[in-house]
Amino acid sequence: MIQMRPGPDVVAAVIDPGVTTTAADVAGPIPGIALDPGFEPVAVPRPQPAAPGADPLSLETARFSMAPEHASVLVRGEIQDYDVASRYAMLALARPDIVGISSDPAIEALPTCGGDGPVGDWHDVQAKLTDHLGSEGMDGDGVALAILDTGINVAHVSRILGQDVTVDAARSWKPAGVTGNFGQFPVDHGSMCAFDTRITAPRATLLDIPVLRPKPLLALLSDAVAAFAHLRGVLDAMPEDGRSLVVSNSWGSFSPASDFPPGHPGNYSDNPAHPFNLAVSALEQAGADILFAAGNCGRECPDARCAFPDRPLNGANSHPRALSVGGVDTRGARVGYSSEGPGRLSRRKPDVCTFTHFAGSQAFGPDEPDTGTSAACPVAAGVVAAVRSQLSATELPPADLRTLLRRTADDLGMAGFDFKFGYGMVDAAGIVEAVRRRRKNGRRH
Repeated sequence: MIQMRPGPDVVAAVIDPGVTTTAADVAGPIPGIALDPGFEPVAVPRPQPAAPGADPLSLETARFSMAPEHASVLVRGEIQDYDVASRYAMLALARPDIVGISSDPAIEALPTCGGDGPVGDWHDVQAKLTDHLGSEGMDGDGVALAILDTGINVAHVSRILGQDVTVDAARSWKPAGVTGNFGQFPVDHGSMCAFDTRITAPRATLLDIPVLRPKPLLALLSDAVAAFAHLRGVLDAMPEDGRSLVVSNSWGSFSPASDFPPGHPGNYSDNPAHPFNLAVSALEQAGADILFAAGNCGRECPDARCAFPDRPLNGANSHPRALSVGGVDTRGARVGYSSEGPGRLSRRKPDVCTFTHFAGSQAFGPDEPDTGTSAACPVAAGVVAAVRSQLSATELPPADLRTLLRRTADDLGMAGFDFKFGYGMVDAAGIVEAVRRRRKNGRRH
């Protein structure tokens, strides 16, 4: 990913949805780099300190400006040298409009090692979570819930759920080169995630964002950057006093092989200044609730792809402004593949756990469970969407909602926070009681 400041007029054209710009319009020829003409340039907001003297790259507190004089533009390309470091240094001198070159690692869905049968089924998840939320009118109605994954097959999800499910095609998005219609993609990981969100948020409006590709095609983190830029437009189009957008991400980076090493300015796994980590902060600041699966590199049963030597909770899966979700079965026992902290961007990860490894979507066959933190994340995203149907982001900002979920969680493992369960199991009854107290105290208008 090549981050540039081509001038306010060019940045304004990239920001304007009515103007089409290309990588060549923004960057022109760059020696030693083959630009990807299919990747539409993306505006990247500029982080600014929350107060004079504060750290402008603090993921917890930085503010973001999309003004043309502040924002930069991201294009995608391939460095054609074997000596990447030398090319990087040369471009820093020859092209002062290039302000950063960042890794674009492969991203993958998070299914897990199989073998064990399901523990309970999706009706158990309903009984433990949905029934409590529904008693307070929390069902996801009016909330946009974006599924960033392999795409959704609504016919399959509707059939297994026994209810009509649709996607909002007008607000959905797909990268260049992805073929297929929204809601009509092959039954796969994305359909599982969509199904699992509808367990806990049965009336949420789904947005289909197929950033992941079926194997052997490669999905890149830059596609997620572009997806988050699209979602910023979706959020900005909502009334400012009633924004409700939940973003579910059951994917991540398994290996440092396609990343720059930690400490390199273009690194993703440990670097708060990477464009995608900044995009997560900016979208959350604007009012979106962002959730990431913790990953499936737990010590007892790590996925075969896990290649980080330690601290596998990396990049945005460990982001302080996202809710990182680990997995437990329907009996409350931690599943052995659920990644443990500490996280790389924020040590106190995962935040919470919720249900996985239950019989549900049948996306991988009638006898296969919905597994991995891939299933836990959309279940939790549905819980967030259910709360949002009663409390908008204006009434309860995303950071406060994360605090509510952590504070009401059912503590598991060691007392207080621990690196296996985070703050504990998502507790729907505790959430409902906290919302009731909030209303009683007159804090909901």
